[in-house]
Amino acid sequence: MNKNNGSNHLAVLVTGGRIPFQRSMTGYRDLSAFNLSRMALEGLITKTGIKPSTIDQVIMGTVIQDVNTSNIAREAALGAGIPDTVPAYTTNMACISSNIAITSAVEQIQTGQHNVIIAGGVETMSDIPIRFKKKFRQKLLDARKYKSPTDFLKFFKGLRPSDLLPDIPSISEYSTGETMGSSCDKMAAKYGISRGEQDEYALRSHQKAAEATEKGLLEDELFPATLPPDFESILQDNTFRADSTLEKLSQLKPAFVKKYGTVTAGNSSALTDGASATLITNLQAADKHGWQPKAAFRTYTYVAQQPDEELLIGPAIAVPKVLDQMGLTLNDIDVFEFHEAFAGQILTVLKALNSKAFARERLNRPDKVGEIPMEKFNSWGGSLSLGHPFGATGARLITTAANRLHKEDGQFALIAACAAGGQGHALILERI
Repeated sequence: MNKNNGSNHLAVLVTGGRIPFQRSMTGYRDLSAFNLSRMALEGLITKTGIKPSTIDQVIMGTVIQDVNTSNIAREAALGAGIPDTVPAYTTNMACISSNIAITSAVEQIQTGQHNVIIAGGVETMSDIPIRFKKKFRQKLLDARKYKSPTDFLKFFKGLRPSDLLPDIPSISEYSTGETMGSSCDKMAAKYGISRGEQDEYALRSHQKAAEATEKGLLEDELFPATLPPDFESILQDNTFRADSTLEKLSQLKPAFVKKYGTVTAGNSSALTDGASATLITNLQAADKHGWQPKAAFRTYTYVAQQPDEELLIGPAIAVPKVLDQMGLTLNDIDVFEFHEAFAGQILTVLKALNSKAFARERLNRPDKVGEIPMEKFNSWGGSLSLGHPFGATGARLITTAANRLHKEDGQFALIAACAAGGQGHALILERI
């Protein structure tokens, strides 16, 4: 996608936000994805004061879908009081599902199809759909044709006890059968990222999140979540470890590649529940409704490659593309917000961007992209500490980046993320 310099249909971010992220099986353990996404939409509507009737469309990203609410965007929109005349659809692009929801909204604004769109995402790992195994499912479907009680006598014919066990969704790659953590372990080894470096980075992420929370830097992006039946409120993330230390992290055993692996539970993003939402419009609509946009969407790209041991290196391929599209370098970027799936993943991406060999061999560039200054990088914490609800993280990244641009008096923000399937994404915002 090329940069958009026109003003007639310039897509802008008015604001965004999220309900506080919670480690799975904690704060939101009794709630569904519908409940979480509805609260995020209601939070955005309350924050902006938008009249639901002015919304043209709702787009939400999610990964693990509940069959009862497969179009979660539509169900959540109705639950949040958005008129039934407003269309809504759901996107799935693994960990960049809300990114594609947002850029889909951007494209519709830029082409003049719509003026006001809500885009975000949701994920719950506390309520994943667990089904029976295929052989038992087939038996259940066949049973619908039974006519008499004696027909049911043949129901268990050919079934083994193991066929009755639940079939829990796998977090491995369908194409390779390998988990993301195992792929990250291999990638970290290939690029020489040590266990110590990964633990140090993870500690940094937790410290940054704890500091940002204590200073109130995240308050502008948090919507309170109220929990039935007593309607108690959750006001902040419970995902970061303020008391984390290198000593504690170093004592954890490898989580994926046993004995010699370097990826642990401590330097990986945790299973997380949460939802996010952003308000995207054009300048004319923003002026009409009295909104002051925070940032303009300038350019973005999506990339893909073989989902092998470099499954998660996508940002290193996507970042130079958006920089070139804007005629910028890393030195022109004031705010960096990158998704942290694993410490090993993010450190590999940073190392690849600063590698001449990677530039020549993988990017067909004569020189490296450059080194990202860490004082500008994920300054308020990242997915390792704030959590990673798959479908909601992208909107968090974009919201935080825009807020940091204003807090830190910057002009350009660079957002990047990896995703399952060997995919990646990068996007540039410009402060308004």
